[in-house]
Amino acid sequence: MTDLDDATAVFQSVRPRLFGIAYRMLSSASEAEDLLQEVWLRWQTTDRSQVRNPGAFLATTTTRLAINELQSARVRRETYIGPWLPEPVDTSADPCLGAERGEALEFAALLLMEKLTPSERAAYVLREAFGYPYAQIADILQSTEPAVRQLVSRGRKHVAGDRRAPVAADEQKELLTRFIAAARSGDMAGLEKLFAADVQSVSDGNGAIRVARTPVLGPVRVAKFFTAVSSWYWEGVEISWAEANGRTAAVMHKDGAFLGVITVTASNDLIDRVLWMVVPEKLTQLA
Repeated sequence: MTDLDDATAVFQSVRPRLFGIAYRMLSSASEAEDLLQEVWLRWQTTDRSQVRNPGAFLATTTTRLAINELQSARVRRETYIGPWLPEPVDTSADPCLGAERGEALEFAALLLMEKLTPSERAAYVLREAFGYPYAQIADILQSTEPAVRQLVSRGRKHVAGDRRAPVAADEQKELLTRFIAAARSGDMAGLEKLFAADVQSVSDGNGAIRVARTPVLGPVRVAKFFTAVSSWYWEGVEISWAEANGRTAAVMHKDGAFLGVITVTASNDLIDRVLWMVVPEKLTQLA
């Protein structure tokens, strides 16, 4: 076996974890894949004989690159037309991604993590999703252990302070199924019964025609919105179910063409957020 074969084997053995770190940092499967390509190139040109712990070295490289990439990504998102939502990842196709702690993988958590600074997000992800010791996180972030503890604490407060207790996965699927049925039939009363008092519908279309560019708020307005589109959107639409970020999502096709993905987040047995994603390049894993 050549030295490059050894390097490849080492990289592939830790790749699922590296992708998990990059995805949770960037909320984008495609950006995470691009970042891992850069990590692989750096690993190839590294003097590997000097690396005592390849897994730690690669996790450090991934995290530091992700911090830089997140800063650039946020600048790019400032020109995004309408709401930006995380790019869903198919957790059924990649069991390793969901094998770690799930707190920092679901849409609700990813959306809340957008409020964190890159360093807070890195510390939070490494600690909460992967259980890294504080001392190791300090090495990765080139910081001190007390400073890292503060970063993790601030991250927890931001995320936990605004996050509601989600319903179980089977309940979320049931609510999504009932929502799709009511939306397709234009059953406004049925839709209203499914929604929490502060429900919001968020559509990610990056300027696509006939896609709402601002969130729709409140059970009556959200129900009216989906009732209004029921007369033209759903005709001939075929639904298949996928596991996106550990929860069920509805994948929509019409005449063989991919339309988009809808999922919901829910708490207290009611839907509090409808997430509607129709940007094709962000949905390749589920399409």
